[in-house]
Amino acid sequence: MANIETRKSQDGSVAYRVKVRRKGTATQTKTFSRLTDAKKWSTQVDGAVLEGRHFPSAAAKRHTVGDAIKRYRGEVLCDKPKNARNTKGHLDWWDKRIGKLALAEAKPLVIIQCRDELHAGSYKSGKTTKRRSGATVIRYMAALSHVMTIAMKEWQWIDDNPFRKVSKPRAASGRARFLSETERTALLAACRASSSKSLLPIVVLAISTGMRLNEIQTLRWCQLDLTRGWLILDETKNGDRRGVKVAGYARDLLIERRAQSDAIAIYVFPGIDAAKPIEIKKAWGTAIRKAEITDFRFHDLRHTAASYLAMNGASPMEIASVLGHRTLQMVKRYAHIANEHTAKVVTSMNAKIFEGENHATNSY
Repeated sequence: MANIETRKSQDGSVAYRVKVRRKGTATQTKTFSRLTDAKKWSTQVDGAVLEGRHFPSAAAKRHTVGDAIKRYRGEVLCDKPKNARNTKGHLDWWDKRIGKLALAEAKPLVIIQCRDELHAGSYKSGKTTKRRSGATVIRYMAALSHVMTIAMKEWQWIDDNPFRKVSKPRAASGRARFLSETERTALLAACRASSSKSLLPIVVLAISTGMRLNEIQTLRWCQLDLTRGWLILDETKNGDRRGVKVAGYARDLLIERRAQSDAIAIYVFPGIDAAKPIEIKKAWGTAIRKAEITDFRFHDLRHTAASYLAMNGASPMEIASVLGHRTLQMVKRYAHIANEHTAKVVTSMNAKIFEGENHATNSY
């Protein structure tokens, strides 16, 4: 049951300390400056304790953040193979930083301090040292936040997720590097000349469909219907099953590849070991250098596909559908491309239909 104590300080101010005691649970205490707030809190907590919903119990004090991370890895992360490697790295950081803290001690202020430490920190990328971006910090936070959510909803170790009260750093608007027509021609020529016979169809498939590299590398023949020109992605980054239209040059290359492949082949693009997907990092790097293209990554082919769609009149909703985005937020970066292309079309149209007309301003 709840008990409210009135306390007076030397300066004459009054405070109300609430104690909620129930057999089998730890005593809950909190101090308020107003009696109405104290009564409201005591009623809420007393009811929550009776229903077994209140978190400052033995579980939150007995289990550490490290315990939650360890259990999450064994029960949850093992079912998320797509991004498990990155998530594991993020959770390793949290484990080293606050793994020894009891869950009851992992309060918003602690998370805020860790967030700021992450943002001020740096990491190695090849021979250079780079500062973590806002987007990277958000991914670190998302990793432990999901652990806390599972600990709250599934394991009943805590009653609330402390990340809910912590603001995220601002992420950049996003990279939108895409191939110009000259660059595309040069890249495809370099791919045709590559020692890797898989590089050209992989790059063409990426440009024509916007598929991610991992989706292409792990593509199996059983996912393809070349007669209809469709393929099915059963496992995507966001977990949704997605159909992808394959047309034109990309479809022709896949039909040719199917005719030349072993009838029992599993992967469309097998590696040296046919039981494993191909690795194209070296071949891709060579092609980019020979094409003399700078500041361009394979993932930018996905941006290229989206940009070409925008230039050809596709709406944001249509672009999101092709790329497999759940919201329109990720495709907003291509809006200016569509606007610029529309402006060029309008300018070109006006120049043609009003060619030879007198453009002098009429005076009245």
